[in-house]
Amino acid sequence: MEFFRYTRTFNFMGKSKMAMFLSIFVVLSSYALLAFNGLNYGVDFAGGTIVQVQYKEAAPIDEMRAKLKANAVFEGSSITEFGSPEEVIIRLKTSSDSMAVDVGDLARKELAGTGDFEIRRVDIVGPKVGSELREKGIMSMLLATLGILMYVAFRFEWRFALSSIVALIHDISIALGALALFQIDVNLDVLAALLTILGYSLNDTIIVFDRIREGITTSKSTELREVINESVTRTLSRTTLTSLTTFFVVLTLFAFGGEIIHSFAFTLLVGVVVGTYSSIFVASPILLGLGFNIKNFRLKLAEKSKREVEKEKMRSQFEQGTI
Repeated sequence: MEFFRYTRTFNFMGKSKMAMFLSIFVVLSSYALLAFNGLNYGVDFAGGTIVQVQYKEAAPIDEMRAKLKANAVFEGSSITEFGSPEEVIIRLKTSSDSMAVDVGDLARKELAGTGDFEIRRVDIVGPKVGSELREKGIMSMLLATLGILMYVAFRFEWRFALSSIVALIHDISIALGALALFQIDVNLDVLAALLTILGYSLNDTIIVFDRIREGITTSKSTELREVINESVTRTLSRTTLTSLTTFFVVLTLFAFGGEIIHSFAFTLLVGVVVGTYSSIFVASPILLGLGFNIKNFRLKLAEKSKREVEKEKMRSQFEQGTI
């Protein structure tokens, strides 16, 4: 079903140079942010302890800092709001002392007299476990990218595969840059969001590439630029509907889902926008720049079709006993 019908072909590739300059600038800016700001690793990857405290009224953060400062276990801890003035998060580095005691009971004891509160949760991750999770997270990203490269190269051609991988690197780089810019906690939820971005962006790119491949065989034009413009225009209705519905769902999660999934929803928001953009203005122009030749591709298809016809003819003759 098409809600949007386009009576003309949009010249997407005419804006490709400007789009590529923009992409290069944003990606380089993301790398600069990663180099200078760095990622704010959460407890899942850096190790440490998180204590979530909820008060009936606004949390007295200054008083809490003064109370906890007296105990060596909470030395160097940070106290920040968590979604609302009534909820706070106490973050502290994991140590042998804090791992040996019940940090929740200790916090409850130290914060006595600061108001009516309850300990909502206590998460403890050792530094070794955090390091292993970080390494496995990076490995999962690399393996996913390798699997995507092999799949696209098998289904299409190496130029399509290389273009899609560059688009995926573009998307992940910008998402990581946004995380570094806003110092969002990078935890297992964010890793899940990054892997989701890989799948979402690849799906969008594959649909565009599939239409381009179809256009190469059906279009009268021998210019790849024109075929790409025609193919992307034909997918614009689907891309608009899919991207907008996904974006508004994720935006709802970001706005009303609570602080627990804030980092997950934020990463997906960036990924949906960047993934939609890259499938049109990054993957397709790179395919164009790699020198994909329509005439040679059509000759290969014709030869393949001819071989299949000859093979079918020989099989038929063999079955009839004429060979």
